[in-house]
Amino acid sequence: MATYRYTECGLDNVIIHGVEFIVDDDGEQVVSIPNINGLHRAIAESILLRQASISGRELRFIRTEMGLTQAELAAIVHREPLAVSRWERGECPIDNNIEAIIRLVAMERLDIDTGHSVQELTGWCVPTAAEKPIDIDGHDPGHYHPMAA
Repeated sequence: MATYRYTECGLDNVIIHGVEFIVDDDGEQVVSIPNINGLHRAIAESILLRQASISGRELRFIRTEMGLTQAELAAIVHREPLAVSRWERGECPIDNNIEAIIRLVAMERLDIDTGHSVQELTGWCVPTAAEKPIDIDGHDPGHYHPMAA
């Protein structure tokens, strides 16, 4: 078992711990990641429950996991689709209040139980200087889950 930086999801800060490498037909070692849906849910949960602001790339990941277009997300938060596009590209920060609404909508749509109050969640929408790593426990591919910070 080893660690693997999972950049295929569009994020540079996802690290899966406990993955298995297999040898392909060309003799190269490649990672085996079964249950991609479960993995993406664990990544989304980690982003939504992290006590730091959501980056633009993480917002794009969450939006696509919810199955929303930029226009649909913009309608939910009463902004223009161009605003969502700018947030996702990192051209401007996401307003703290809008980020809190996005987190709450995502938790509802993805059926993620927070165990936290809305007041606590809004306190997590604080801008940070750098993206924090998203550590995922991959020892049981049938049940990926975020690792404790």
